[in-house]
Amino acid sequence: MTAAARLVILGCAALSAALPPTQGRAQSNAADLRAFAVHINRTPRQPWPGYGVYLGNGLILTAAHVAGDVAQTRPHVLIAGQDLPAALVKQGSLESVDLTLLSVDGTKLPAGLQIRRMPLCKRPPYAGEKVVVAIPEGTAPSRILPRQAIPAELRGRFDTAIADVATTGNSGSGVFDAADLCLLGIMSRKISITRRPLKIGAQAHTTDIAKYFVPAAAIKAFIPPSVSF
Repeated sequence: MTAAARLVILGCAALSAALPPTQGRAQSNAADLRAFAVHINRTPRQPWPGYGVYLGNGLILTAAHVAGDVAQTRPHVLIAGQDLPAALVKQGSLESVDLTLLSVDGTKLPAGLQIRRMPLCKRPPYAGEKVVVAIPEGTAPSRILPRQAIPAELRGRFDTAIADVATTGNSGSGVFDAADLCLLGIMSRKISITRRPLKIGAQAHTTDIAKYFVPAAAIKAFIPPSVSF
């Protein structure tokens, strides 16, 4: 039997259902994390839900492939019951850095949200670390996978990954440190392994093993120095 790893864009795959509140400490802060989770809709609206994270100061961070070419997709951000047109601050790409930074008119947000900020985690994630993935509909717990769990051909570029594939939010959703509630990363894509039996005619079997997220260090490097939140 042979095996091959592959990456799948989460925004174009089957999407998770609304997530239940997490248990323990994360549950007491679930409402806080959900307040920072937003929907990103293209124009015309895409058939799958796109997610993003409100950083503060009217800034929204999402995966580049969720927003697409902003000049063409003219994205809107659904946040705190508001449907706000988004302006481009900086656009990445799936091939380079899968991030796009958008801005909305912060004065149209509720006063309580206008003053809030989401800090980036200052230290890199570590194997076994407990995390929370948040979308507007809910939150879900997971953990950071060790580098050795990533297929060898993908290591080096896709080392930051979580274990739970089916139960966590997809592209653009935020991955948060469960203890400090800082932003560890932005969900980007799914890692799968396809096993092909040596027997002629036997069907190949694909297993989803992880979800890769763009880490906070890459986010910090991506955000222009002139931008503050």
